[in-house]
Amino acid sequence: MRQVIISPGEDNYWVAECPSLPGCISQGKTREEAIANIKEAIEGYIKALEEDGLPVPEERFESLLVAV
Repeated sequence: MRQVIISPGEDNYWVAECPSLPGCISQGKTREEAIANIKEAIEGYIKALEEDGLPVPEERFESLLVAV
């Protein structure tokens, strides 16, 4: 399980980022596509780390919404 942040990007695309995996970012034309793409990106990121014998960072983020 990984926390993912999804936000509207440029040109009507959605951007998805996994904060616990630095640089693991993807996008899609819809939220659903962005989610599918970030899942694939996370899997590839972790696989590359494992193949290189590097440790996989643990999920360590909490999130909350703050009303201002």
